[in-house]
Amino acid sequence: MQLTLVVPELIWPEPDDRESLDALPCPGLNTLIARSRCNRRPPQSLEATLCDDFGLGEHAPYAAFRVLGEDAAPAAADACWLCADPVHLRLHQERLILADGGSLGIQSAEAQAIVDELNRQFSDRGTFHAAAADRWYLQLPADTALGCFDVLPLSAVAGRSVGRQLPVTPEARWLRQMLNEAQMILHQHPANARREDEGRSTINSLWMWGAGKLPTGGTGEFAGLWSDQPLARGLGRAAAIPVQGVPENAAALLARSPPGSRQMLLLDALQSPVQYEDSEAYRATLLDLEARWFAPLQKALAGGRMQRLRLVATTAYATLAWDTDRLVQWQLWRRPQPLAATAQALARGER
Repeated sequence: MQLTLVVPELIWPEPDDRESLDALPCPGLNTLIARSRCNRRPPQSLEATLCDDFGLGEHAPYAAFRVLGEDAAPAAADACWLCADPVHLRLHQERLILADGGSLGIQSAEAQAIVDELNRQFSDRGTFHAAAADRWYLQLPADTALGCFDVLPLSAVAGRSVGRQLPVTPEARWLRQMLNEAQMILHQHPANARREDEGRSTINSLWMWGAGKLPTGGTGEFAGLWSDQPLARGLGRAAAIPVQGVPENAAALLARSPPGSRQMLLLDALQSPVQYEDSEAYRATLLDLEARWFAPLQKALAGGRMQRLRLVATTAYATLAWDTDRLVQWQLWRRPQPLAATAQALARGER
């Protein structure tokens, strides 16, 4: 089996934060990194990296692919889609900081009540859908012209400061007006009044991104894709690749993957801890990944149960890809380094 393993935010983004990086016992991961050929490209989002793997160019219609990957996907293949995800914006030292829906603990009933109200108010302009409590969509007519829709994916702004929310193109002027009206509706909605009374962050805006229509056809070089993330699942379905949820561990993946096949696995559990600077959660999650994935995969590779492994990581340092195989894993003179040393080397541009 050949495996492309995608792990966003694999390396803690602050190389001098010794408390977060020191004494992390992850020999499997460190060995994989030390005995690999590293390629680095400029930093980019997880979404862009996934689309690269499927041969899609810049400004891919992320929303349309993510809709396709939902378990209960709205059926409108020819529509223009936007992700219209619920967020909370707060002012901090003259900057707007964004918290994504995954960090807000949104209840399904809250989401549906707000989406129902948005649909009452905007029935003549589009249709909102809540595929999950924290994943909402805006469906527009197929002939909608949005021009170059240059908005960062939500993963690139969660936990960070944001500037403009929508492009300042003439085509998107009506959409900016719609967002302003939506923010007023959110401010007045009873669900937000209850959240405020309970001391919870309100849903005070939408992050609209990934606009476009689903392309016809699709290609993919993988025989199987394993992911719980809707965008990745949608990319696989569009390319007619068998898509399954993430298995329990490496042993389960190896047992269920045909010998000699090329597989992709996305493990995104580190993304939220890094976005929200939760070093304790990062350490705990990394150690769990080490036990269930990195160490067993390194042993499987060295033992010949796998032929090749590509470890892809979107990080603050760069978009990284470590390529290795069984022979390289037996180059014992390439000594594993602690993860802190790897972060320092990446910060210096040495890897």
